[in-house]
Formats: sequence, structure tokens, C-alpha cells
Amino acid sequence: MTRFNVKKVAVLGAGVMGAQIAAHLINVKVPVILFDLAAKEGPKNAIALKAIANLKKLKPSPIGVASDADLIQPANYEEHLELLGECDLVIEAIAERMDWKQDLYHKIAPHVPAHTLLASNTSGLSITRLSEALPEQLRHRFCGIHFFNPPRYMPLVELIATPATEPRVLDQLEAFVTSGLGKGVVRAKDTPNFIANRIGIAGILSTMKEAEKYGLSFDVVDDLTGKKLGRASSGTFRTADVVGLDTMAHVIKTMQDNLGPETDPFYDSFGTPPVLAKLIELGHLGQKTKAGFYKKAGRDILRFELESEDYVPAGAKADEVYGRMLKKPAAERLKLLRNAQGAEGQFLWAILRNGFHYAALHLADIAETARDVDQAMRWGFGMKQGPFELWQEAGWLEVAKMVQEDIDAGRALTRAPLPEWVFKGPVADAGGVHTAQGSWSPSAGKFIARRAMPVYERQYFPEKLLGEDQLPDWRSGGTTISDGEGLRLWTLDAGDCEKSEQVLIASIKSKMHAIGPAVIEELGEAIELAEREYAAMVIWSGDAPFSVGADLQAAMPAFIAAGVDAIDGLSQELQNTMLRIRYAQVPVVAAVHGMALGGGCELAIYCARRVAHMESYMGLVEIGVGLVPGAGGLTWIARRAAENAQASTGKDLLPFLTEGFTAAATAKVGTSALECRQIGYLLDSDIVVPHKEELLYVAVNEARAMATGGWRAPLRRSFPVAGRSGSATIRGQLTNMRAGGFISDHDQHIATLIAEIVCGGDVDAGTLVNEEYLMALERKAFCALIQHPKTQERILGMLSTGKPVRN
Repeated sequence: MTRFNVKKVAVLGAGVMGAQIAAHLINVKVPVILFDLAAKEGPKNAIALKAIANLKKLKPSPIGVASDADLIQPANYEEHLELLGECDLVIEAIAERMDWKQDLYHKIAPHVPAHTLLASNTSGLSITRLSEALPEQLRHRFCGIHFFNPPRYMPLVELIATPATEPRVLDQLEAFVTSGLGKGVVRAKDTPNFIANRIGIAGILSTMKEAEKYGLSFDVVDDLTGKKLGRASSGTFRTADVVGLDTMAHVIKTMQDNLGPETDPFYDSFGTPPVLAKLIELGHLGQKTKAGFYKKAGRDILRFELESEDYVPAGAKADEVYGRMLKKPAAERLKLLRNAQGAEGQFLWAILRNGFHYAALHLADIAETARDVDQAMRWGFGMKQGPFELWQEAGWLEVAKMVQEDIDAGRALTRAPLPEWVFKGPVADAGGVHTAQGSWSPSAGKFIARRAMPVYERQYFPEKLLGEDQLPDWRSGGTTISDGEGLRLWTLDAGDCEKSEQVLIASIKSKMHAIGPAVIEELGEAIELAEREYAAMVIWSGDAPFSVGADLQAAMPAFIAAGVDAIDGLSQELQNTMLRIRYAQVPVVAAVHGMALGGGCELAIYCARRVAHMESYMGLVEIGVGLVPGAGGLTWIARRAAENAQASTGKDLLPFLTEGFTAAATAKVGTSALECRQIGYLLDSDIVVPHKEELLYVAVNEARAMATGGWRAPLRRSFPVAGRSGSATIRGQLTNMRAGGFISDHDQHIATLIAEIVCGGDVDAGTLVNEEYLMALERKAFCALIQHPKTQERILGMLSTGKPVRN
């Protein structure tokens, strides 16, 4: 299959979804044109321009660096349709109206080039009916592409073919969306609301119905249906607020208009809930209008009450007994809930039962396999497990019998029985729908393996579902070289490749990949091994985070037992390890995903190169626990400032220190890999990878390419510092901040120490120093602070609550 090279994309429609899809395309460096109607007054591009400007204000941000929104090219249908000729992909994302979309297709069709793919972003309209408005020569290149909101963060994209869509079009688009945009692709059948919204909205309606039946408030339901149930932390009603109540109502209406009792036995449960109808009538559409099922009043969270049509205090929690039940193994958990006497337990069993029932009844209609349903619910609705996974884990036939008993007794939402394949045949024999052979397809009557496409060869360890034992696990995959307390050292199976051409992989094993004494010691040993026997080394620890930094819990007993000398020794050992990595005689590449904080950030920046997933959050955050970075982070800031100054025409070092000092003194964390690059934690030479499952593939290949290209470690050299005059300038600014009440006395004290270190201490401006000199200053400040009562208060607060203490 030839590569589908997307050089430019057009997005039609500058509404919420269209603008955010355009923003994500910019995130991954794809040039994009954002179209909308021509404005009746002022500049013709005013609608698109306004949408672009609004992208900079949204939270969470749809774009990695806010100013990059200006890279989106605005356009309008009246003047710029010829620009479609430059595009390889056109994504239509206007309002969910069949007639409006089809009218637009008539308008654009003459301008879409012969090679270009056309896709409609719709949450549930029939793709086949939409295609009827297209000329014959376009129909084979048309399909549905359903992004979930917000497009930057939600992994799921559903692709939907029409009978005329060429298979290569789906393959090309799936490869681009997966590798280019970093998404998880599920192919859905062309049925109302496709897979995720069909299952998800039915589940939300079921939850609302059962909550009303059992008399539970929104906040209690959200407490029960969030993390405790293995779902998105926002629960049910907060999720609806985020999605938008008007959007949710539209998806419900699609089900109401396109289904009936003959096509969906649950149809009688699809009525718009009275509370949802009332909120929409009042204009309370959720987060975008700052009021929905919930609203914020100052620091208080209020919930809507239908009886009074007003907001009342929220924050009620479920009975703790159900939280304990939900921690039990799946089989025990479901039995306990089914037999519960309290309303909350009966409610939980009811919504789980309804979910199993609905998914089983409609699997054959909406999806090729059960895998598509479970992946769609994981990626689109933030579930830890899809409905079939939980069912299978709890005991397939046992759960099926419980569900069928409730159906027969009239306790379910419909009396339609579970399909015959649930109880008889391959699924019953296998104990579930997911097996090593594949996932169950009722329409094919067999288990079907995952699609074998070149793009998935880049995912060495894909996210797997329960029962997919044939897929490798990164914790045990490849060839283990050593498995210590702190690190697992291993290589990917390299076939005939000589060991000297292989890349050694170091995976941190500690909780949250914190850096403790064992990790420090074994990292040093790993470098020695890599230099002796391998071509390069990659630090990659599988699941996020990359590393939350130094293991304070491990360090405190040493401090209590042996005093500050123990801390000084640990800090020096960690600093030496960082220098060992920087000056290693093989390239060391950090594969960063999720948080890289404190010592984790320092570990990444001391590597020869970083390959970072788009959603990487890096920062030197030690001031939050009352400390200064003590593993070379401030030394790195000073050295980079000197290098940047040398490459410019400026003589004064201070301007080049400002960004790094401010980031460390304010514990600033980059909120994307792109922002981390802007701050300086990632360099222009580092690589940003859209798909987290491709991170290891890219990192290993980058490390190998560096080695093959004759990479050499940098030479050790001295560099100039800003000196006492530089730190005096910064201290003056800190005094003003303290006087204005922006920072506390302890914050000012720590920031002053940071300033003195990055400026080189009590020396003249321009004095040449080396890394060991600055690291000694770091250790001195670190050891002084760890004995400070206010710092100890911050550390203990963080260890006990996980939240920073401001003192």
C-alpha cells in the first residue's frame, strides 16, 4: 500500500469541533485551512478568525502552544473554494443537519481534487445518506470520521464506510489518523450514532432513569459512576456537562428519529429526560455556558434541582460500603451489587446489567467485533474496561445467567432476551468474547483477529483487552538482560542483529517511576553495560508517567537515620548519574510520556535526545516541596543559557537565564510537548510523537540512527555564568513580588537560592565554571533546605495528601 501523504487539510466549519480539529492538526504540524460562511459585515473571514482567536482562550487548551492558533489559515466558502485544490484531505464538520451538510457537498464537489479524501465529522448521521449528495466520482473517496470532544485529548476516532467507499480509502485514513494524529481508530457500521455514542448514550439514559428510580442525586451518581466504577473521573452528569447538553440532546434525538421498537428493544427508554429538557430550555448547556447539571458559584459547586428549577449545594458522596464493594474482584463485586439491599448498590447493578444487555443485543448491528465496542468505550468514554471485558472478567456464563434472570423477572429495561451466541457455541466455550484468536463477531460467527496494517507494526506493545493474551506485554516482552530492584534492562528481539547493533532499553519499575537509590545505582550500571556491549540506550518505562522525580518517601528515612550527610550523598550520586548519562559513549534517548517532573525532568534533559509523546508534562517542580532542583536541573539551565548566549550577538547572560529561572522558581510545567519545547525542556532537535503507542518504536529507531551516524558525546567544557550581579538583579525582582503578596517568605527564600545557583554563586559576571561546580551549589542549597521546618512541612504535606502546602 502506498503511503497517504497528507500535505494539507481543509476543515469545513469553524464551530466547536471544526476549530478544535484544526487546532489538533496544527499540533501535529499539518497545515490546515479553516472554512466557514462569509461574514455579512466586516472581513469576509470574520467567523473563522473569531473561532481561531477563541482557541487561545479555551481550557483545557485544544492547542499545544496558544500562539500556534495563528498558523491556521482562515477562509470562507464565498471566496476561497479553489484552496481545496491544495488539500489531500477535506473534513466537513458543520452543524449536525443532513440538509446543510448535503447542500455544502453540492457547493464544494467541483473543487475537490481527484486524489483528495472527503470525510464528514458527524456524531451519528447516516454516512450513506450523506453520500447521496455527492457526484459518483467522489463517493468512493467519502466516509465518516467521528472525532470525540475535545479532539486533542480524546483518543477515539470512528471511521464509517458507505457501500461505495473503497477499502484503500479507509486504510489510508486509518494510517494517517493513527500515526499522524495519534488516535485510536475503530471502524463502525453505518448505524445511528455508530458505536461509542450508541452504547454510551444508551448507558447515560439508563443511568439517569435508574438514578431517578432509586432517588439518587447527581453528585452521588457521579461519585458512584466515576473512578470507583473504573470510568472517567467526571462520572455521568459532569461528563454530560463537558460534552454539552445540546450535543447530548442531539445524539438522543438521532436515536429517537432513526430507531424504533422494531430495531431497538430499548427504544422506550430513549425519551429525553425531563431534567435535560428543562436545562436546555433554560439555556443551561453545560460547561460552555457555565451552568448545566452543575455550576460554580465562587468556590462552591452547586447542582441543579428539577423541583425548584434552581441550584443547590453539591458535594454529597456515596456510602463508603459501595466503594469497598467496587474494589472487590469482578465476580465477587457483581454478586455483591446484585444482592445489595441499599438503593446505591441496586442502582449500580442495574446500570451494569443494562449495559451488558444493550451491548450484547446490538453487537451484531453496530460493530464487526466485540473488540470495537470495548475499545470505543475505553477511548471515547474513558472506561478502564469496556462492557464485554468486565462481563468476561466476572465470569461469562455466570453473569449472563444473572442478566437473563433479571430480564425474565421484568427488572431489566426490556424483556428482549440475550442473543443465543451468549449461551451457546464458541463464546460460551471460550468463556468470553476476547480470545488469543481474536474477538467475537456475531455477523461472521467466529473470532476475528486485529487488522494487520503496516501502521500497527509501529506499536510494539499495543493497548490490549482482557483475554488478548497473544499480544506482548512490555513488562515481559523482548529479551530480558537483567531484572533488578529498580530497573528492568532488556532489548527488543533483533533477529540476526548483532548485540553491538542492538539498543538497550531501561524501564524503571518503581511506583510512578520515582527515582530512588536502586534506580540511581542501576542506571549507572546500565550505562556501563550499554557502552560495553550495545549501540545505544533508551529510557522508557511503558505506562505513563515517565517519572515523577526523586523518591522522597525513600529519602526521608535515610535523612532521619543518618542526617543531612545521607541526603548529600544521595544527591551527589544522582548528579553523578546525570553526568554519566550526558557524557556516555553511546547515545541515551529518553522516551517521555505523561509527567516528567523534578528528577524525572532532569533525567530527560540530561539524555542525548528526547522523543516525547504530545501529551508530555515536564517541569522542575521542587519548589512545591520546599526544595531546589538537586539533580543538575539548575546546572542545565545555566549551561543552556551560556550556550544560547554564545550562539547570539548578545553579551548579557541574564536574558537567556530568564525563562529557565522563572520556570524553576514558579514550578512551571509544560502542558504539552510543544510547550515543553517552548520553555526549553525539549529542544528543536527532539522529536514529538503523536501516538503514545509509537513512542518506543520512534525512540529505538532514533537511538539506532544516532549510533549509526557516528554520534559522539559532547566534550566537557567550562562556560560563563551571570555572577553576583545577575543574582542581585533577580533578587530585586523577588523582593517586589514578595511585597506585592505574590509569593511567601519561604518561596522568596527558595527562589533566591535558585537565582544564586543559576548565576554561579558569589563570582564575577562572565566567570567560567563547570557542571560539577554548579552541582555542588545545588547540593548545598538542597541540604540546607531539607533541614528547614517549612520545607519539612511541605514534604510531609505532599506525602500525606499529594497536594502542595503553601507556607
